[in-house]
Amino acid sequence: MGFTDFVSDSGLTILNNWLQTRSYISGYSPSQADVVSFKALKEQPAVEKYPHAYRWYNHVKSYDADFSTLPGDPSKPFTTYGPEEVAVTHNPKDAPEAEDEDEVDLFGSDDEEEDPEVVAEREKRLAEYKKKKEGKTKPAAKSIVTLDVKPWDDETDMDELVANVLKIEMDGLVWGANKLVPVGFGIKKMQVNLVVEDEKVSLDELQQLIEEDEDHVQSTDVVAMQKL
Repeated sequence: MGFTDFVSDSGLTILNNWLQTRSYISGYSPSQADVVSFKALKEQPAVEKYPHAYRWYNHVKSYDADFSTLPGDPSKPFTTYGPEEVAVTHNPKDAPEAEDEDEVDLFGSDDEEEDPEVVAEREKRLAEYKKKKEGKTKPAAKSIVTLDVKPWDDETDMDELVANVLKIEMDGLVWGANKLVPVGFGIKKMQVNLVVEDEKVSLDELQQLIEEDEDHVQSTDVVAMQKL
């Protein structure tokens, strides 16, 4: 069972949840799966309610002129894609009733007195496990982001714009590849990939820093984001 519809709240919620950890409907690059899903939407998803679907919609929209060149089968309906199983509960009353706690006893009765040696061994193993776990350093959560930086017009010095963006340094920020992408009327935007540590780098703060270059930068947009 794939996507159901992109009109109802439940259908848009499924789409938004699907895109929470994905940049595209299927695979790691734009395809006809994105095109047919994009065309199935009547309008742009609300950013406040469906932020991941909103981000994906605007990213796919940037390929509008190249839809026919994207790989994949354009004849497949959008319902072909998405999660195989979808479970959306609109009302808590509709959820299945929990089994009576008295009917199922998975671990035996609490009234039974445990063997002191068994209890001591269990406590020892739990203490060893906790100590071992505390000694491990949890890896920092990171995200890979694709950012658009838009100039004022075709007279903007893009070399200076790119240089000003890349000279920004923040703890937890690593710049990746960048390129200039034509947007029409001789204007090009900068599209750059970056990796950020989620706890150290605020994308809102980073965008504000880039937009402080008022002589070159009109605005910035996050067009794709994926957890590493």
